[in-house]
Amino acid sequence: MSKLKFKRLMRKKWLYPALYLSVAALVLVGVFWYQQGANDLENQIAEKPEVQNEFTTYENEQDSVAVMEQDENLKMPVADEKAASIVTKFYDYNASEKDQETALVLYNNKYYQSEGVDITREDGEAFEVTAALSGTVTEVKEDPLYGNVIEITHDKDVTTVYASLDNVDVQAGAEVSQGDALGTAGRNSFGQASGVHVHFEVRKDGQPFNPENLFGQPLSKIDEEAEKQSEGKPEKGENGQNNPPAETNEPAEESTDHYEMDVEEDPTGSDGEEKPDEDSASSISTTQT
Repeated sequence: MSKLKFKRLMRKKWLYPALYLSVAALVLVGVFWYQQGANDLENQIAEKPEVQNEFTTYENEQDSVAVMEQDENLKMPVADEKAASIVTKFYDYNASEKDQETALVLYNNKYYQSEGVDITREDGEAFEVTAALSGTVTEVKEDPLYGNVIEITHDKDVTTVYASLDNVDVQAGAEVSQGDALGTAGRNSFGQASGVHVHFEVRKDGQPFNPENLFGQPLSKIDEEAEKQSEGKPEKGENGQNNPPAETNEPAEESTDHYEMDVEEDPTGSDGEEKPDEDSASSISTTQT
């Protein structure tokens, strides 16, 4: 009887359409369920916070404050570094005798230690002087020996000094960015042998540092240079100053008698030159009062 009923059922015209519709309904339900599950998974992923470099960030969050500010790297104070060359070095007590001789400046038959570097163009022409670091112009003046001088103050109590300028394009109090034009290189009385140049100094708390060791380095490098410089400095005399320079025409002999540019003796007095203030022949920083 059951087989007979099954055969009769199979003969019904509506059976096969009903089976097709049932299977189609099951397939649609499965597809719908699968899509719904995928959408739920995407929503869950979207709701999770975005992870970057092991730090969690959230949407609509206020701008985060940098944990550590990135220092700028010191650049040469020229627009075209490839055409620039250093003709007078910084006087380093730990340098070789040859390098020390190239760091002596002859003025009025006396040698003085350079507390910066003199930078020129290879062709001897004038060139644009730029800011080595971003900062604030704290002083612009005309010095009898060094010509036009610009001082810029930076972070970490660091100052940069630009001397022997022909033209000056900034004023005291101006904010400058690294690479901004400050003026044009020129000549001065103290560094006549360098021709058209810019005299560049880097100082921290008034103490000079060798710019050549700092080019391409962050300001934090100055702390390391301070330790090295303190180890190689000569002993002071009874008056608290290093031995003053002797009047000589031989830089080799002078290099054995160490002294600083901030000596008390006035190197002026040559015929035909304007006599500057007493401290003008010392380092540029002593004239920046």
